[in-house]
Amino acid sequence: MPVVVAVAVAVAEATRPWLPLPLLAVSRRSYVLSMMKRSSILLSVLLSAAVLAPQGVHAFDLGGLAGKAGSAAGNTARDKAVKKVNAQLLAETRKNQCSFKTDSDELAPGCDAKLRNLATALVKIKQNLAVSGVTNYKFEVSGHTDTSGSPEHNKVLSAKRAAVIARELAARGVPRGEIISIGMGSERPLIKPDNTPAKKAKNRRYEIQVRF
Repeated sequence: MPVVVAVAVAVAEATRPWLPLPLLAVSRRSYVLSMMKRSSILLSVLLSAAVLAPQGVHAFDLGGLAGKAGSAAGNTARDKAVKKVNAQLLAETRKNQCSFKTDSDELAPGCDAKLRNLATALVKIKQNLAVSGVTNYKFEVSGHTDTSGSPEHNKVLSAKRAAVIARELAARGVPRGEIISIGMGSERPLIKPDNTPAKKAKNRRYEIQVRF
């Protein structure tokens, strides 16, 4: 019988009006013993409920904790794999930076080999992520500029350049639906301040990362 029902029955029984029989039929001793028996039943049921209810709650909590632990372990493994992949992607993009014409989203000559290298790297990384069970992600191409010019102009220019890189990678075998592009302008410089031509050149770049 469920604990709640058992308690309800016991309480009803214990609190049912007592109609003592005439003293000639039932002695005072029998009356007292009967009352003690009913009180004992009620006490036993209440104690059982007190013991069983926490056990049920604890079992539920443990199940929830086990689920959370499993989820946390899965997220930790995924995060570790993604962190490793993103480090590889940063290294690949820094080795294969294409140049753009000044204040333009038009690629400078001599970029084809670098784009092919990047596309090959993304395809391999996609395979590694699949083996690790990592899904539902995008390759994010972010464009970055130096601090020359207005922030608004730099944001637009970096977005156009990032879109060009995403398009070129799709043309070389990376599924287009798995690439997104974003312009960061001069918001995330590698070097601050970029007050020399060499420093400005390092800040003009694109990066590729795995995003969810």
